[in-house]
Amino acid sequence: MNAVWTKRIGLSLAAAAVVAGFAWALREQPALVDVAIVAEGPMQVTIREEGRTRVRDVYTVSAPIAGHLSRTVLEEGDPVVANETVVAAIHPLEPPLIDRRTQAELLAARDAARSGVGIAEGELQRVETGLRLAEDELARALKLFGPGVISESALQKAQNGVDLNRAAVEAARATVAFRRAELASAEARLLMPAPPEGGEDSCCVSLLAPVDGSVLAVHAQSEQAVALGAPIADIGDTARLEVVVDLLSSDAVRIGTGTEATITGWGGETALPAMVRRVDPAAFTKVSALGIEEQRVNAVLDLETGDPRLGHAYRVFAEMKVWTCDLCLTVPVPALFRSGSDWNVFVLADGRLRQTRVELGRMNDEVAQVLSGLSAGDAVVLHPGDTLAHGGTATRRE
Repeated sequence: MNAVWTKRIGLSLAAAAVVAGFAWALREQPALVDVAIVAEGPMQVTIREEGRTRVRDVYTVSAPIAGHLSRTVLEEGDPVVANETVVAAIHPLEPPLIDRRTQAELLAARDAARSGVGIAEGELQRVETGLRLAEDELARALKLFGPGVISESALQKAQNGVDLNRAAVEAARATVAFRRAELASAEARLLMPAPPEGGEDSCCVSLLAPVDGSVLAVHAQSEQAVALGAPIADIGDTARLEVVVDLLSSDAVRIGTGTEATITGWGGETALPAMVRRVDPAAFTKVSALGIEEQRVNAVLDLETGDPRLGHAYRVFAEMKVWTCDLCLTVPVPALFRSGSDWNVFVLADGRLRQTRVELGRMNDEVAQVLSGLSAGDAVVLHPGDTLAHGGTATRRE
């Protein structure tokens, strides 16, 4: 009898141990979570966008006339002095090459011009002879008018004849000059390009630097023919830099003239202070990397403290302050999640999770302003997963 009871007790204890093992294995395991503490502190909301530096006043030196540009000796970065440094020199263009047919036409035009000169000179000789005859007639009429041999009308007629022939001579001389000019023009059209080693320097225009500064870009480096208005070089003072940032139109309305900004990401060790000088009144359409059309607005910032290492068209990042608070209750953004249309967090207290709805104010990339729902010192779960639930157990990951 004792042996039977002993066996039964042993089996019962074994069964109880198995049940206890299953219960231990199936018990609720506390989730390991990362925790942050809600605290009060300073907070600011900024707009961060990529921008570029640019010289405030860029002067483009262009060709005032069409001609042959000499090789530009200046390079990017070379210093220039206003009204002293020669940026470029422009020579007259050489006459074009003439094909055989054009040459024959020009030769015929030259011969015709020579014939015209001969005809004009012959006409000049004719009218000059007529003038001499008229002058002789006038001299005889004056001798005969004194004794009364001829009348006053005959004398007047002789005088008029001299005047008419003198005018004809002047017109004939002008015609000769005109025909000779036509001949010179026809001969000039027959000129061919001069050999490169022949002739004297015929530079007619030297382009000087308009301001003190340095060369930002050279558009025409090699010797070449240039048209009227062709750009040759850009010149500016890199000590007078500004920053232009293109913002979303929804962000542009949140800033204005005088907004404080900080320039970062330019390669230096420290951030540079800046201030918004102007927000353009018109936007433009820009396609993002994802193929989405966005309305962008340019904002121009003045650097309060520059750096000599910065130059024209350098890439920078601008952080513009939209809102600041000296003492605000803040919660980390990674602790927030949406439940319907409300923001929620998981608060960890005494090993249990409590899902809490919070009302938020301003928000930046790191923290959000808490208006209600949390208190300073509350421990909130960072990056809450789908496995967490209200009332569940959790423990802080060390």
